[in-house]
Amino acid sequence: MTNAELLMKANSGEDLTVEEIISYQKLVKPVVHTYGKYGTLAKIFLEEHAPAKYWGLGGNVPEYLHGVDEQANDMYDTLYAQLSKKEQYKKTDDFMRNLQLQTEMQDIIEQEILTELVYVK
Repeated sequence: MTNAELLMKANSGEDLTVEEIISYQKLVKPVVHTYGKYGTLAKIFLEEHAPAKYWGLGGNVPEYLHGVDEQANDMYDTLYAQLSKKEQYKKTDDFMRNLQLQTEMQDIIEQEILTELVYVK
């Protein structure tokens, strides 16, 4: 059986023999989806705390998780720009104080992203 015939047989839903399954698995590599930090956190959250939503997404899970990553990146940039303009987060001459302010801003942004985008049922 040629590769094209094997693919047609598998895609039509016909039963495959063990040899055909092994050949098919060698022929068709599984798609591995890679997500960023927030997409991965959202996937774990959905699997553990909102399985109905996870399964309800069906084949759209990768798009949903990539969307979460993109929205999180956009939200981070927007919030960082907004917080940077506030007087309390303006840079000073003190390195340690600047580091402290930077960390505080990142914590605020992180919490907002997790609350608004990741931990959503």
